[in-house]
Amino acid sequence: MKNYIINAIVFCSLIFTMGCEEYLNVNDNPNVATSSPIDGLLNRVTHQTPVNAYRVSNGYTSYFTQYLASPNQGSPTDTYDEVNYSTAWGNLYGVMTDAYDLINNAEEQGADLYAGVGKIIMAINLSYVADSWESAPYSEAFSGEIIQPGYDSGEQIYNTVLSLLDESISLLNSGGETRAITASKDLFYGGDVTRWIKLANGLKARYLNHFSKQGSYDPAVVLSALGSGLQGNEDDAELTTFDVRNPWADVAIDNDNLVLGGWLSEQFIDALNGTTFGVFDPRLPLITEPFEEDGETTFLGTPNGAGRRGDGTVQVECYLETSGFYSSEEAPLLVFTYSEQKFIEAEAAFRTDDKQRAMDAFVEGIKSNMTKIGVSTEDQNAFIADKYPGLSAGNLTLLDIMNEKYIALFLNPETWNDARRFDYQYTDFELPEGAQLPDFIRRLQFPDTEMSRNGSNVPEISGLTDPVYWDN
Repeated sequence: MKNYIINAIVFCSLIFTMGCEEYLNVNDNPNVATSSPIDGLLNRVTHQTPVNAYRVSNGYTSYFTQYLASPNQGSPTDTYDEVNYSTAWGNLYGVMTDAYDLINNAEEQGADLYAGVGKIIMAINLSYVADSWESAPYSEAFSGEIIQPGYDSGEQIYNTVLSLLDESISLLNSGGETRAITASKDLFYGGDVTRWIKLANGLKARYLNHFSKQGSYDPAVVLSALGSGLQGNEDDAELTTFDVRNPWADVAIDNDNLVLGGWLSEQFIDALNGTTFGVFDPRLPLITEPFEEDGETTFLGTPNGAGRRGDGTVQVECYLETSGFYSSEEAPLLVFTYSEQKFIEAEAAFRTDDKQRAMDAFVEGIKSNMTKIGVSTEDQNAFIADKYPGLSAGNLTLLDIMNEKYIALFLNPETWNDARRFDYQYTDFELPEGAQLPDFIRRLQFPDTEMSRNGSNVPEISGLTDPVYWDN
């Protein structure tokens, strides 16, 4: 395997054990083909890409967007201190290395469908890199010929992401004689090419929408891509097959065993418990569990940067629980959802002044998320009527759209991109207590591993408030 980032031994530590044993098993006869390499690679990347979404979210984005808060006062992640995210970088490049091999091997075999899927996987992971660090090695990163590859600019990487998606759509629509995808190896869609095409178009709309602060932004192009995107919750890109359990459930279990994590932020809890908007959101008890305070059932979150409310001996705040929709042992790991797509549509339509389409998509975004979580239709309608009395195309605001998208995309790394595009203007959103920056965080510092082995190519930044390419 060619990878300038990590050698095969370290790579195995990043990928689930069985996959590495199969990949590097020296007792196998190399002259006897037991299974196609592209099947193994497909299985691995469709497993590890959602896991990377979890790693990025649990590592930093969910603290920056105040979905989660540390129980420890002055936590570096809560307060925007410089933190070394080498592990996240290595995980992302590990999957991109496999995607690179999948694409090349598939092209050599004329397996257009596998190559198309590989390009989507590459685009997703590469976008996580670009959205976190802006510039990164790509053009020179995977051939194995350059030990210290140069960095592509943020603009180059985003052009690559969009090109990969266009190429994937073309390959998946090829219609010629090509090898069918082995259903059991595709952990997203079970070999359903039509749904992969929908995903590529939905993702294209997501990434095009990142340019909303730039003069080149064209919401009509975003809406055009959405026309071929996801058609319902059944098209969601998600992982439901795990080695043991959903990793968010591991966080909940660890918390019960006093390995603290998964504490829900005051910002997020207040957005649902009636504090911020005056209406109780029926999704809240399906996400976390309440506790008793002064004889009443209540939901409270942890203030970012301030640490826990109590001394830890009695529950006085909410955590991720194994009973919750997002953190149960068999909960899906979400990468891209129909609900997110509807909020993208609502924003883009709002920006084209098609307020009726924006309102319809806004309502559908709320309802599709509630349906997925398990809220009844009756409760959905009652909630919307209570929170938005007299809602019409004429009184819907962009703030409404972004506030509801924030709730619907709980734990999704995409919310950090939204927060920066929206300049963190969510209702009642404030800097964490003890913030080390004068303003909200905009990017990550390049990881120590890059500084030590590829330092001559690492771009200089002035600080963590520097905007990434599309945030200018």
